[in-house]
Amino acid sequence: MVSIVVAWYIIFAYIPMYGVIIAFKDFNPGRGILNSPWVGLDNFKSFFIDPNFRRVITNTFLINIYDILWGFPAPIILALLMNEVRSKIFKKTVQNLTYLPFFISIVVVCGIIIDFTSTNGLINQLLSHFGFEKTNLLANKDLFRTIFVGSEIWQGIGWGSIIYLAALTNIDQQQYEAATIDGAGRWKQLLHITLPGISSTIIILLILRMGSIMSVGFEKIILLYNPLTYDTADVISSYVYRRGLLNADYSYSTAIGLLNSLINFLFLIGANWLSKKYSENSLW
Repeated sequence: MVSIVVAWYIIFAYIPMYGVIIAFKDFNPGRGILNSPWVGLDNFKSFFIDPNFRRVITNTFLINIYDILWGFPAPIILALLMNEVRSKIFKKTVQNLTYLPFFISIVVVCGIIIDFTSTNGLINQLLSHFGFEKTNLLANKDLFRTIFVGSEIWQGIGWGSIIYLAALTNIDQQQYEAATIDGAGRWKQLLHITLPGISSTIIILLILRMGSIMSVGFEKIILLYNPLTYDTADVISSYVYRRGLLNADYSYSTAIGLLNSLINFLFLIGANWLSKKYSENSLW
């Protein structure tokens, strides 16, 4: 059973890494990888002096920081709230409603967002009752990150809470009984029993999240952004898509992708080192 998984990773994850070499070449599809001329670090240098360098790096980093600040705690809070619910029917209903967006196609999700944020969409209809002017919200570059991160939370909060709910079930219930006898209320039980009980899970998932701090899926960005919002919406993955696939600049886009992976790897190493130094939890 394990051999199938190992074979999948070797074929689809490790063997294709050979193609990374084109980041150091002026790749020509007609000449192939081996026969294309070697240019060393020229593609990386070109990216550092690219006028779009600062924009895509800043946008990628800020979107991920906002997602960590607001999106990472959201499933934890939902799991803690659902853990306090005693009605099984209400709990199951909330779980089903929050899980559902995760299984909706990203294209459908983006279509819903576009419709809701359009000039005559639901959000503008509601805001107009409070005196706000109707505008296309997705055409406002200052609102793009808020809309993107908010939709990410809506889509993933339910699914993300599953692992925390599983961790909550492993906490010894006798601890709560002892705390109740000692006069601890629900808030103190939360602070001194519940959160410490799932702290290892939170830390491990945070370390893994830090390993993708410079990654934003290009599919949703491409479906939502437009030239009016490039200043705040254009990220590394969307820029690589335009340069690599639309402009056929394969070497340059590969160099950007390799640099992005290296930065993510360094963040992962750093987060794991800090966690290992200041707590007992780490990936290795």
